[in-house]
Amino acid sequence: MFRRPVLQVFHQFVRHESEVTSSLVLERSLNRVQLLGRVGQDPVMRQVEGKNPVTIFSLATNEMWRSGDSEVHQMGDVSQKTTWHRISVFRPGLRDVAYQYVKKGSRVYVEGKVDYGEYMDKNNVRRQATTIIADNIIFLSDQTKEKV
Repeated sequence: MFRRPVLQVFHQFVRHESEVTSSLVLERSLNRVQLLGRVGQDPVMRQVEGKNPVTIFSLATNEMWRSGDSEVHQMGDVSQKTTWHRISVFRPGLRDVAYQYVKKGSRVYVEGKVDYGEYMDKNNVRRQATTIIADNIIFLSDQTKEKV
């Protein structure tokens, strides 16, 4: 009674082909990113000939930590590291909204996936690029700017 549903669920996640034909195993995986930060530049929209347009902007995220012996008593120096992320938006509706409403300094939440790619720069040198392909953007209110 219990065995059949478990096998059905298992087969949804893993598909094994016969060992006689090949040893191919297809498994589900996850490539998911969630970022919350501030936009570093106004977005630009680019279009390569024959391809769909893309909206691109940079997003800064910060890590903060205290150094020192006693973190319990809030002693020690506060250190901060800023990481910059390249955000690319390909989805037609979201791409246009991002291009119109994302502004430098605005606070946004981005969901998407990591993509590692290569391109040739102006000097014909192969470069590697890491980008976040956004599939959701949430605009957050900036309370520091709302107070006048």
